[in-house]
Amino acid sequence: MIRALVFGLFLLLAATAPVRAMNELLPPFGFRWGDPPRRVEAVLSGAKAKIVDRKQDGTRSIWTVEGLVHPGLQRTLFTFKNDKLIEVELQYEYPDWSIERYNEQMGTVRRYFDGKYGVGKLVSRSRDTDTDIVQTLVGYQWMVGTTMLELFYFSAEKPPHTFRTITVDYKAISLAPIVIVFLFLFLIEICSPEMTS
Repeated sequence: MIRALVFGLFLLLAATAPVRAMNELLPPFGFRWGDPPRRVEAVLSGAKAKIVDRKQDGTRSIWTVEGLVHPGLQRTLFTFKNDKLIEVELQYEYPDWSIERYNEQMGTVRRYFDGKYGVGKLVSRSRDTDTDIVQTLVGYQWMVGTTMLELFYFSAEKPPHTFRTITVDYKAISLAPIVIVFLFLFLIEICSPEMTS
């Protein structure tokens, strides 16, 4: 019984300690998961990018950044939780592109990610025509270790106006709560025969 509890406690501590998976996605622009805001701001300043907005939402801080040089990149959102980088969202817009060109680009990017990370999961495919603004959303997701990559196409159309964007979202995911529950259930299973006898 004691041996099982010590083993379970060891597993619990090991599972909740920060772990860096060898096969995880890294955020773009040379950042690392867990980077503090001061490091991210220093790199952005060196790249001549501007933080145009900072929002605080509980323990999360979200920065909107413009000026990072990449074709079609309009803005980038950096999300920090407890002063650690946990998400980077790239928002691409191509004002002169047709819907066909957007579809082609979405297919090209999806096939690239499929080739690199395995076939992505379709997480959204909707077209809302209930109002005078027609909205379309298509999204795919790839899980790699404790990280996630999402690719979305969104359009809102009300002739003669059209808004279209492609977003690529890199996320670090904490698995600690799931592991804690699993270990708790494992300990109950190990200890239950000994407790009933």
